[in-house]
Amino acid sequence: MKTKKTVKLLIVLSPFFCGLAALFMGAYGIPPHNVLLFIFKTLFVPSLVDSPEKAILLDIRLPRVILAGFVGIAVSGSGVTLQGIFRNPLVDPYILGVSAGAAFGCAVSVGFFPYLPVQIMAFIFGMLSVALSYFIAKMQGDVSRLSLILSGVIISAFFTAMVSIVKFLVDPHKLQSIVFWLMGSFSLANWRVAKISCIGIIISLLPVYLMRWRINVMSMGEDEANTLGINVKRDRIILLVSSTLAVSLAVSVSGIIGWVGLMVPHLIRMITGPNHKSLVPLSMAGGATFMIFADTVARSLTNYDIPVGIITALSGAPFFVYLMRKGGKESWSG
Repeated sequence: MKTKKTVKLLIVLSPFFCGLAALFMGAYGIPPHNVLLFIFKTLFVPSLVDSPEKAILLDIRLPRVILAGFVGIAVSGSGVTLQGIFRNPLVDPYILGVSAGAAFGCAVSVGFFPYLPVQIMAFIFGMLSVALSYFIAKMQGDVSRLSLILSGVIISAFFTAMVSIVKFLVDPHKLQSIVFWLMGSFSLANWRVAKISCIGIIISLLPVYLMRWRINVMSMGEDEANTLGINVKRDRIILLVSSTLAVSLAVSVSGIIGWVGLMVPHLIRMITGPNHKSLVPLSMAGGATFMIFADTVARSLTNYDIPVGIITALSGAPFFVYLMRKGGKESWSG
């Protein structure tokens, strides 16, 4: 029991350790003692700090690390929520089509309607993709794992095709930015984007955190949950809207970054167990750590930024094969 508590504490603290380590790494080399010196001086005597290295550390790397961490919280927290309410270990925002729908909304906003907020367009089409996936899966009666995954693949393919149409029709000057953004990247991170996105993600995931114990009951089945006094339809809608809003905000600032919402909840579940009261916050912490790590790798391997979506896809595809071999046999009740 003591070991399990220690593991949970390490997972909760891991984003802070990983974030601090990420400040030491990058294409522009800053000696480790200078990094610590800048952090110390900024905290206690900020007026004494003024150099190019300070700008790189505090105005480029730090907001990027924070933004990557909160995007990881959004996609991983949404992934564990969707897996719980649909009782399906292979569900995540990427597979259900949320990311593709949100990406289409963002592409339309950037390409044709720049006066429409990217976040609002991302949320509208992200929510539409979830509704369509669930509606198609329900056409056969009960929403089974296979039907939900297949409907998500269909909707994801549809919105991906729509994004291709946008890229074909858009002004060539805007095409490059859309293509690079769709691969997933934090290269445009700054303090303004980080603050707005972090506040939005915290607000959107707050209902998920407060209602996480209800996911345990909902994962037992709709009949059992209704017997225990849980309004399954209402709670499912609240959790769906919250998760979709969080993912839409993440997509609007980072592009499509897949697989994190699938991998991290599974890894945390394997380590700590299926109780969503602890699984949800631990998955959020694990998602932040993984995303910071992936982004650090993406920006440190070469002198230019590798899209972080490539890093997560390279690690996520083999993990999905592993889950398929296991047959998705997971325990869902806490």
